[in-house]
Amino acid sequence: MIDTQAIFQEAQRLTSNGEPFLLATVVHTKGSAPQKAGARMLVRTDGSFLGTLGGGCVEGDIWYLAREMLAEKSPPRFKTYTLNETMAAQDGLICGGTMYFFLRPVYPGSRFADQIPRILEALSGGKPLVSATLVDTPSGSPGESLLSDELSAENQPNGFALLAAALTEHRQLAAFGEKHFLRQPDGRGIYLEGFTTAPLLVILGAGHVGKAVCKLAVDVGLQVVIIDDRADFANRERFPEATTVIAADFAAGIRQLTLNANSYILVATRGHRYDDDALQAALNTPASYIGLLGSKRKSLLIYESLREKGISEDALQRVHAPVGLDIGAISPAELAVSIIAEIIAVRRAGKGGFMKMKLPTQAGIKI
Repeated sequence: MIDTQAIFQEAQRLTSNGEPFLLATVVHTKGSAPQKAGARMLVRTDGSFLGTLGGGCVEGDIWYLAREMLAEKSPPRFKTYTLNETMAAQDGLICGGTMYFFLRPVYPGSRFADQIPRILEALSGGKPLVSATLVDTPSGSPGESLLSDELSAENQPNGFALLAAALTEHRQLAAFGEKHFLRQPDGRGIYLEGFTTAPLLVILGAGHVGKAVCKLAVDVGLQVVIIDDRADFANRERFPEATTVIAADFAAGIRQLTLNANSYILVATRGHRYDDDALQAALNTPASYIGLLGSKRKSLLIYESLREKGISEDALQRVHAPVGLDIGAISPAELAVSIIAEIIAVRRAGKGGFMKMKLPTQAGIKI
């Protein structure tokens, strides 16, 4: 799957070469849809493209419209598709929702082209940013955009006050790269998107559980760093899916990384003494999630050891221990499901409980 960073890298290459292109972005969805907000497709003037909007006839129609807009040098456009039964059946989909797209032709020297390098910097580990874009308007053309680092700059675009207010209210989107769509009372639509590094899971410990967690983490879209002081365990042969594998002391390994709020840490070393050092190192980072593998008794012993080293109660409250959701997991693979489910719940503010609904009476069933 092509990620956001790869698309903006290609956008930067094209603008540097003086080549126009079009970015088609899913800015909002309702109901069931093959893609969610933030999905992108970059279309070049020759018709080649990068990324996906979910495939099928909708993507094909957007591709055709993108080529037409580039050829005619059209202004940005907001486009709505309702995925009815006929359209879904043609593509073998089970969808019944609505998708909202913003199509932006990008030309060298344009305001958005000048914003691309700063977006790339945020995606590559720089200061996280939020963009606010006027994607729909009852009158005039959409397309004005503002980055959170431009709030105090002069020569703001038209609609600056509206976009600035939206950015100020939704600054928190930057930390996790989240998206949000606002519909104003006057009908204008604003799309907000945070740009930061990809979600990163650091696994301290290259044992059986670490190996199982790594594989599943990659499957759900997390980048993974493995750290273990045993080179026989921390190596590419054992962890081919990992983004980075570091054979080093746990604390030293963490110091090699630049972590932020979009980072998550699992402490799963081979023993109590190593857990102490690894957990203390993890607590010195801004990671949003720190999980400790082991029993309640083991966790309490480690807490007591860290208290003696001066670690505060507030710091220890950050730790998820025992780690994972309570699904009765036993094997490494099952533990991995439990752990990754808890990380997803933290990222998405989920409750982690059963979703089974109470069966209504037959007379009250509404679909």
